[in-house]
Amino acid sequence: MDPATLIGIVLAFGIIILSNILEGGNPASMILLPPMLLVFGATLAICFAGGTLADGKAVPGSLKRAFTAKAPSSGDLVPVVVQLAERARRDGLLALEDQLRGIDDPFLVKGVTLAIDGTDPAEVRDILEAEVYAKKSQDKHAAKFFADAGAYAPTIGIVGTVMGLVHVLENLAQPEELGHLIAAAFLATLWGVCSANAIWLPIAARLKRLSELECHRMEVAIEGVAAIQAGANPRVIAQKLNSLLPAAEQAKAA
Repeated sequence: MDPATLIGIVLAFGIIILSNILEGGNPASMILLPPMLLVFGATLAICFAGGTLADGKAVPGSLKRAFTAKAPSSGDLVPVVVQLAERARRDGLLALEDQLRGIDDPFLVKGVTLAIDGTDPAEVRDILEAEVYAKKSQDKHAAKFFADAGAYAPTIGIVGTVMGLVHVLENLAQPEELGHLIAAAFLATLWGVCSANAIWLPIAARLKRLSELECHRMEVAIEGVAAIQAGANPRVIAQKLNSLLPAAEQAKAA
């Protein structure tokens, strides 16, 4: 588990609450059910309205993934591919079948299995690249839900504030109530802006980043499978795959 998103969101709200206290405010005054219900409830409902029922059912899984998924690394794939290449050059592709049982990367296993089955190298690449494309499309849509929530929330907050100000105007005959009503009205805008920038947009960015890392790992696997199938020298394969890694992982591999 990579807790970066959870840590960031908790720190953001902690700083907001601390700033409120330092200004002499009371954090409890920020907790008011009607504006929070309006902002969070209406925002999620509108986002659901913009997709399909299947998209809505996938949201809890995407939310869980944003907070609990481990950020994948492509670097640890290189020695695995090199070991497979060494075995393939020594004993042939069929000898890799037993070795695949100890590999926990399903995508790499699928690619090597296609190679063992004698699938044409061009077809292997096409199949694996199609799977990468499908994953990118799926991940993009999952991130879009939360990006849309980040776009809608401030506007919903303004709607809540306008509703609150209308309520204020209805009670002008009671001056002692105006301060409380005005403060409650502006809480909707506060929660709209705060939820967009401290919750929804960071979650969308997190999902996009996870997708980038996972798809990059899959692309490294594709190059590794192609090199194994071509019978390339394991040292050359290692150098080629390492060149695809980010600079920090290249240094670590070296």
